[in-house]
Amino acid sequence: MTIKVALAGAGAFGIKHLDGIKNIDGVEVVSLISRDLAKTQEVADKYGIRHVTTDLKDSLAIKEVDAVILCTPTQMHASQSIACMEAGKHVQVEIPLCDILAEGQAVVDLQKQTDLVAMCGHTRRFNPSHQYVHKKITAGEFNIQQMDVQTYFFRRTNMNALGQARSWTDHLLWHHAAHTVDLFAYQAGSPVVKANAIQGPIHKDLGIAMDMSIQLQAANGAICTLSLSFNNDGPLGTFFRYIGDTATYIARYDDLFNGKEEKIDVSQVDVSMNGIELQDREFFAAIREGREPNASVAQVLPCYQVLHGLERQLNAG
Repeated sequence: MTIKVALAGAGAFGIKHLDGIKNIDGVEVVSLISRDLAKTQEVADKYGIRHVTTDLKDSLAIKEVDAVILCTPTQMHASQSIACMEAGKHVQVEIPLCDILAEGQAVVDLQKQTDLVAMCGHTRRFNPSHQYVHKKITAGEFNIQQMDVQTYFFRRTNMNALGQARSWTDHLLWHHAAHTVDLFAYQAGSPVVKANAIQGPIHKDLGIAMDMSIQLQAANGAICTLSLSFNNDGPLGTFFRYIGDTATYIARYDDLFNGKEEKIDVSQVDVSMNGIELQDREFFAAIREGREPNASVAQVLPCYQVLHGLERQLNAG
């Protein structure tokens, strides 16, 4: 059986999903949704997608659509996830699940009622570099004592990863911190029980803090220090240092090194080196096998509970 997919959001991240899906057997993207019809048609033509629309409802009305992948602005994620499940479609929503905790909780509640597959794009769970560390942990060969993470971008204007103007404002706390808060609890195998945050000045045009520092502690005692910035003029990206009882690992995108800067081969960890493709493979496998996926909305909700607490702390000054 071919899984028929509608993909919403033909921007930088939507294209990453389309490139990943090309490598997955038994999956076909049959509908593409985005705000600008001409640009959406251009992408659809390139990937051989026959149906194009600017309205998600049009795609949800297509009977043959089994599943939807949402790569839309953050503020739409929860409501669109709910619309997909109400239409009887499995859904994978890009990170973050929500930027208001109650909305994320509503998604989880509906998933439990419908028993559809609902997954959030917490890609770090799937990147081979982090999978390598996770396998060491589950084998009992490594335990985290501290994670030190730097998430650094240069984003003083509202641009996406392709250098195009965004229709929405990105967020250090609800988007970029979500990756690390979830990954830390996942890798530590223990829930976050303490969280603290401070932030720098609010940008006069973007209306968001451009710098932030977050401290976390898991129930098992492991700690995490996360530094985030939109003011950093290179090198860009997120860099992870795992300090453990038996080793130190440094993850830079898909590359992994030990504490002596010796490169570790992670090319055989999974069937691909592309984290987005691996994430999509998990989504489709969960649909076929009728099971909960890794990074299900229920599994990642605790991360958003932590972010909610941090937001309240920051707002209280």
